[in-house]
Amino acid sequence: MTDHNDNPARSRRRRKRKSYALLILAAGLLAFGVAAGTLYYVLRPTTLRIAVGPAGSDDQKLVQLMAQTFTREGSSVRLAPITTEGTAESIALFTDGKADLAVARGDLNLPANAESVAILRKNVVVLWAPSGPPARGSKKQPTKIKSLDDLAGHRVGVIGRTQANVTLLRGILKESGINPDKVTISQFATNQIGEMAKDQSVDAFMAVGPLKSKITVDAIAATAAARGEPKFLPIDVADAIAKKNPIYESEEIPASIFGSSPQRPEDKVDTVAVNHLIIAPKSLSDTAVATFARQLFTNRQQLARELPTASQIEKPDTEKDAALPAHAGAAAYIDGNERTFLEKYTDYIWFAVLILSGLGSAGAWFKHYWNRDEHEQYIAHRDHLLELISRARKAETPEELAEMQAAADGMLREALDCYDDGTVEEGDLSVIALALEQFHHAVADRRAVLAGAAAADVPRMRAG
Repeated sequence: MTDHNDNPARSRRRRKRKSYALLILAAGLLAFGVAAGTLYYVLRPTTLRIAVGPAGSDDQKLVQLMAQTFTREGSSVRLAPITTEGTAESIALFTDGKADLAVARGDLNLPANAESVAILRKNVVVLWAPSGPPARGSKKQPTKIKSLDDLAGHRVGVIGRTQANVTLLRGILKESGINPDKVTISQFATNQIGEMAKDQSVDAFMAVGPLKSKITVDAIAATAAARGEPKFLPIDVADAIAKKNPIYESEEIPASIFGSSPQRPEDKVDTVAVNHLIIAPKSLSDTAVATFARQLFTNRQQLARELPTASQIEKPDTEKDAALPAHAGAAAYIDGNERTFLEKYTDYIWFAVLILSGLGSAGAWFKHYWNRDEHEQYIAHRDHLLELISRARKAETPEELAEMQAAADGMLREALDCYDDGTVEEGDLSVIALALEQFHHAVADRRAVLAGAAAADVPRMRAG
């Protein structure tokens, strides 16, 4: 059997209602996907590649420890260490854009876009000369070097193969009024300290590294054992060097820092220091750098418990006239100007609000467009009801009134369906209700008229 109420119009409406529901579901899923994707993009961890070397060095161990700590704590910025053969290769990778960060000494040939993020340590220059006689069997006359002025005509052994140490020594000699060409410089690798200490042709020694550096302490001890207690050579022009080249700083070597029995040195010694840094390109995200700096300094004490050299980490100079300016992100964290989440993403939030508002307006228009046929049908039903009121007042038979009543019932059902679909508002339904009320009054009045006419016809028919 066929449901008499299941007319084609109602079937079409049900199909449209189902299609509209599916469309709303699809739009909701799309909005959820966009929101989830945006949230993932904003909150996902940022990985920064950092070049450091050589393998096994204190720098490489420290960076590896930082990477492990950040990963273990689920930090929003992670590190991906790139181990290099040394600082020169690290800077090359940084310059080529193959590393986001690099560990480098401040007096090297850094690219113009390099800015400081953190000071890993201060490297101080230590100069000393043996005070004892030459080794037994040596034909060399003993030398008594008591100051930098005595270095002319002598040979200085420099620990480390980097050219930066040689350049620094020549600069110190020149500023001290000594012709660098009159001083012979020989470089020794860090694993050649024993050989250097026994080399009778070397009259003085130079190391560049952090205070209490194991390499420096071992070199001083080795030369003391082979050639007698060292005489530490002060750099009296340290202040002048720092003023002329702000990449260097005037520093003091404390007494007994390299040994207490005997004291090495016996008193404080003026010297020059240069920072060993983590650098970042100016173009690197301020947010990423600020977050990295916050993680680094927050975890500094924890890092130092596992690797004591981490205790030397310092904040860079945030003054704009600094020799190597601090990255804007690091400066924002250090100066307390780091922006909050809302400050960072206010523009994006307002943009999202505008987009959602636009989508809401578009959805409302689309809904109106989707349901335009049903709304037009409602208007047709309303007009038809008004027409039925006029026809009901002129109906000639009860049968006509019954047909009109059935038609009105059908239109009421259609109007209620439209209301359920959201096609018409409650006010529109009130208009239909008022028209139906008037229609029913018209039908009732006309039934009464027809009933009265029928009653009047009965006596006439009997009389006839």
